[in-house]
Amino acid sequence: MDVFFGFLIACECNCVQLKVDNTGSGGGSDPGCYLIGAGEPRAPPPSPPPSTLHLQRGGLMMVSPALRSLSSPPFLFFCCLLLLQLPICRSIYCDEDDCYDLLGVSQSANASEIKKAYYKLSLKHHPDKNPDPESRKLFVKIANAYEILKDEATREQYDYAIAHPEEVFYNTARYYHAYYGHKTDPRAVLVGLLLVVSALQYLNQWTRYTQAVTMVKKTPAYKNRLKALELERSGGVTNKKKGLKQIDKNVEEKLSNELELHIQGAEKPSLWNLIGVQFVLLPYTLGKIKKLPYSWDDACYLTRSCLKITSDAWRNIDESTKSNLVQKRLWVKRNMDSYVAEMRKESKRRR
Repeated sequence: MDVFFGFLIACECNCVQLKVDNTGSGGGSDPGCYLIGAGEPRAPPPSPPPSTLHLQRGGLMMVSPALRSLSSPPFLFFCCLLLLQLPICRSIYCDEDDCYDLLGVSQSANASEIKKAYYKLSLKHHPDKNPDPESRKLFVKIANAYEILKDEATREQYDYAIAHPEEVFYNTARYYHAYYGHKTDPRAVLVGLLLVVSALQYLNQWTRYTQAVTMVKKTPAYKNRLKALELERSGGVTNKKKGLKQIDKNVEEKLSNELELHIQGAEKPSLWNLIGVQFVLLPYTLGKIKKLPYSWDDACYLTRSCLKITSDAWRNIDESTKSNLVQKRLWVKRNMDSYVAEMRKESKRRR
């Protein structure tokens, strides 16, 4: 349990990075940000780590201070469900009773003694012998205890669960595998698992994205870009009463729709990125990867994947730069190492 709670605490420390493309009005920069030119990007401040937001109407790149993301509510909800299952996991065999006590035998009893004890109790509590409702309930428990202890494999699992009550999830998995594993179609389990995981993945990505967008819209860089865009739309004429300090809500919403937000580390959810969809397309993906030479689209995908560039950011790169990067075959480790070394030398030379 200590390891489990430690894992939860570690998940609280996750963060997303934020980076903003912005030209700004007047070429100025906001107090909490720094500008990067068209050359090799400088390293961001060591703490906190940045997250990336692109506003698709700028030529310079403005990197805002890092934003720490909150833990995803779907993930915490899933963890709470696991914690609620802990008391249930402890009573999966004979509820709150001890299987040996129900049969009136010791843990060292052999199979013959267990069988005799069961037949003796069944004569007393069987519904055909005793119509008492309480006796009927007790007989159900006795029969269940006998089913567990008469089989050597399930008895060994039960003895292990008694000796190691702290291994809740392991004991629960062994129990359900023994009683329901042979009755379950593995294909149905796989499909169900992929659907559940994909749903949780989509919900988690959407929550992270909306949280990041909300936090980004509160930054000075984003607000200044909205003001600059309003000036551009109005031809430089603004409301003198409001000035640039306040933007009408309807205008702000329209302008926000024109600024595409691409947040690295919290991208907008896509069905094509879900685990279930990727699993279904796995044979097709493997077949395409094995084919040589790669098509232009495949080579572009491999190149931007190696450089960790989003598809939208890749589309904004000029064709000559794309062609140059693709020809380097950066998906080959040796070529990628050479490219990184070359970029480092170029960065030092510019300094």
